Amino acid sequence: MDITQLILDDHHEQRRLFAILEQLERTDAASLAAVWGRLAAFLEVHAAAEERLFYPALLHLGKGSGGVHTPTEEAEDAIKDHNDIRDAVERVADHVVGSEGWYEAVAAANKANGDHMAEEEREGLTDFRCHASLQTRHDLAVAFAAFEAAHITGVSPVNTDPQEYIDAHS
Repeated sequence: MDITQLILDDHHEQRRLFAILEQLERTDAASLAAVWGRLAAFLEVHAAAEERLFYPALLHLGKGSGGVHTPTEEAEDAIKDHNDIRDAVERVADHVVGSEGWYEAVAAANKANGDHMAEEEREGLTDFRCHASLQTRHDLAVAFAAFEAAHITGVSPVNTDPQEYIDAHS
């Protein structure tokens, strides 16, 4: 088991759930609300697991990916992205499920999340695969899977100050 693969698997599931929302009938508010509820909870649990386990390890073991960003920059950007995703998810609740405004808010959450995943896949995950041992990646994967399983129904979304996070984990 490898934490980088678990994160990629989660990314695939997030993309799948956003795609399901796009394929449901706009008049099926119950199904839209159910899938969105699952996705919103999943996004937050995933972010919380990364912030608790992956990014602290990246700060200590990473070297940067391709000389583009340092691990500190990667982690700081990810925390900002998680905050943007949380804010976008929160804005969905301001709209009636299935309304035009709701779909626009869901699309904004999808864009914020998609941008984050793409950058994380190019940088943080690549950096970690290159610089963390297989045993470390396995140990973190076990903790990551256990965290997500223990919080299957969600966690409370809390924005994090990126600089405070870096200071606390460096």
